[in-house]
Amino acid sequence: MQFRGTVFRYGRDIDTDVIIPARYLNTSDPAELAKHCFEDLDTTFTSRVKPGDIVVADENFGCGSSREHAPVAIKAAGVSCVIAKSFARIFYRNSINMGLPILECPEAADAISEGDVVSVDADTGTITDETTGATFQAQPFPPFIQEIISDGGLVARTKRVMAEKGGN
Repeated sequence: MQFRGTVFRYGRDIDTDVIIPARYLNTSDPAELAKHCFEDLDTTFTSRVKPGDIVVADENFGCGSSREHAPVAIKAAGVSCVIAKSFARIFYRNSINMGLPILECPEAADAISEGDVVSVDADTGTITDETTGATFQAQPFPPFIQEIISDGGLVARTKRVMAEKGGN
């Protein structure tokens, strides 16, 4: 999986209520959630984000409630992946389940700036800041997690595997 985009840079302890405010949790429609992604943190995010862009953050990204709406909103907004120093564990797993690639790399999170153009090879964990030329190494996902993400999430993967086996 290869990604390339412009960076949106955020700080530490970005909780799920900031990613998608609770007032929008009455829907699970990805397109509707995308319209409100980060709106209480960055009112210009949805007007500036382009397909493939990348979010970079400090520690504890996705803390707070365990709602799946947060990674759905980020992915539906067009973000190709999130790079952070660390992720809240439930957000980490929800992101995989929803097919949102996330990479933990403290060195990259410290060095990459807002507006930099970054490319990511998620298969190898290589992160390249094309603006500065710096390269960083994150731990890549094992193959079975890469398959879940490539298929678009756990449900999509399960449906594909069941169809291949002739099940419903």
